Amino acid sequence: MAGQGIFEVTDATFDREVLQSEQPVLVDFWAAWCGPCKALAPVVDQVAAQYAGQLKVAKMDVDRNAATPMRYGIRGIPALLLFKGGKVADQIVGYVPKDTIDKSLSRFITEPAAAPVVTESAAKPAAAEPVVKA
Repeated sequence: MAGQGIFEVTDATFDREVLQSEQPVLVDFWAAWCGPCKALAPVVDQVAAQYAGQLKVAKMDVDRNAATPMRYGIRGIPALLLFKGGKVADQIVGYVPKDTIDKSLSRFITEPAAAPVVTESAAKPAAAEPVVKA
């Protein structure tokens, strides 16, 4: 159930892929039978695309991996945990709109500023002022 830019993480790969990551990692704890998890999947895909290069996005199937969800006290799914520097920085439980996720991420990740728009007049250098010696 991982979309583009999203990778599957397991109990065996969690420490290496998430806790030791240089970048922040958003982990989506989910299950195939979970309706809200399926509803949240496209939102997680959008987050992965929007923050590509700044944030890694992973999915963990709680039915196939019991140790990690237990380790982090996951009792309800979907659950999104944001890891930064090997520690949980934030947690969101349940289906939420994308702007809720964006607000959470904005505290830990700054989106790159939009490239400045260069107009024709801005592209031409201004004429140099003459130097007047007194």
